[in-house]
Amino acid sequence: MSLQKISLRIWTPDRMILHAGVDKVMAEAPNGFFCLLPRHVDYLAGLVPGILSYTEAEEEHFIAVDRGILVKCGFEVMVSVRNAIPGDNLDELEQEVQEKFQRIDQKEAEISMAMNQLEADFIRRFAKMNEQRG
Repeated sequence: MSLQKISLRIWTPDRMILHAGVDKVMAEAPNGFFCLLPRHVDYLAGLVPGILSYTEAEEEHFIAVDRGILVKCGFEVMVSVRNAIPGDNLDELEQEVQEKFQRIDQKEAEISMAMNQLEADFIRRFAKMNEQRG
């Protein structure tokens, strides 16, 4: 194995999720999975929701990622994604992702209900204003 390491940085819009020296990065683009090693040619890829894995000191680690972009330049790999959840156990990671999606779905339902109430209130007020004019 090479003595060179890849400097892997993973960001979401609000924070850095990971900054580590790693031996290998594997991720998925729209056209399939790919693997990056330290001496791999510079690379740019859009990422699809899935599992990004990396090997550090012969241990494999996982991060569930949302859509994003990956850039490899020299010995640096920079990843920017909408959401990311790190975990070393795939079963626990799957459960955590499902729970997060349920929370997001619930929040979206609450927002949708609030928007519907605002729209209905606006229509009622608009109709009342028209009645008062006419």
